[in-house]
Amino acid sequence: MVAKLKDVAKLAGVSVTTVSRVINNYGSLSKKTIYKVHQAMQELNYQPNALARAMQGKPSNFIGLIFPNLTNPFYAELVNELESRLFAKGYKTIIASAAENEQIEHEYLGMLMANQVDGIISGSHNLGIEEYKQVGAPIVSFDRYLAEGIPIVTSDSYSGGRLAADYLVNWGCQNLAVLIDEDTSSSPTINRVQGVVDYMNEHDFEYTPLDVNEIQVEEVFPGDFDGVLAPDDEFALQIRSLAERAGKVFGKDFIVTGYNGSHLVQKIAPDLPTVVRPVDSLADELIDTLLKRIADPTKPLPSKELPVRLANPLPN
Repeated sequence: MVAKLKDVAKLAGVSVTTVSRVINNYGSLSKKTIYKVHQAMQELNYQPNALARAMQGKPSNFIGLIFPNLTNPFYAELVNELESRLFAKGYKTIIASAAENEQIEHEYLGMLMANQVDGIISGSHNLGIEEYKQVGAPIVSFDRYLAEGIPIVTSDSYSGGRLAADYLVNWGCQNLAVLIDEDTSSSPTINRVQGVVDYMNEHDFEYTPLDVNEIQVEEVFPGDFDGVLAPDDEFALQIRSLAERAGKVFGKDFIVTGYNGSHLVQKIAPDLPTVVRPVDSLADELIDTLLKRIADPTKPLPSKELPVRLANPLPN
């Protein structure tokens, strides 16, 4: 049976009003009374109703996190950092994996609003701008343009693309494939491809662009390519495996770069050259921006772009 407010009051030996005052941190109460109420709540596993608190005009202390795919190591690590940092600041999180599905994201967004969350951090991009314009809660976007006035926290995709291109060209690639896996929205991640294109044009370097949504990776690679610029670490590791099974020696006659540089990928493949996005700093910036948004929803906030770096470069 779910414990009620009156059950807590009875066990603590106080009135229901006193229990409510302890939960809402309202009025002057003795430490002894507060301790008794907290002990009773813990013993009965009583959870205050966040929705009821929100309806009374009080913060729910819940933050919604919407991300596309938590099987991706980078997103999983970012969400984990967000959750632990928010908890340390007194917030609990409701995590929603939109799974690159518009209907799922729509329903999760509705659920978060029904539960009166204090704010939302969204890294998904299935829904149109109009839907996010209708959300009343403060929102901060990760990597995506959601709507006018919603601040974006991202990493420097343009420099990331240039770093990977520069590495592969200077490594000595003669037959280079550039894999493209970008959405068509006006989001910061498209700048990664632009960084690659600009670098190649500046250096008059020929390459083969391949849309990952239009090819079968297993049928294309390794082929005659001696270098591949992959859109993320998962693609990079898959292509590396295909090349090695075909008898190519990684770092000698074949090279591939990844992107994201999660802690997990760097641990299991420490020799994979990859562009690292700073998970810890991104989490801090997302939370800092959201808390400013919660404190003053009307104040315009600038978007933030954090630097990236190339990790594990192999000598050519």
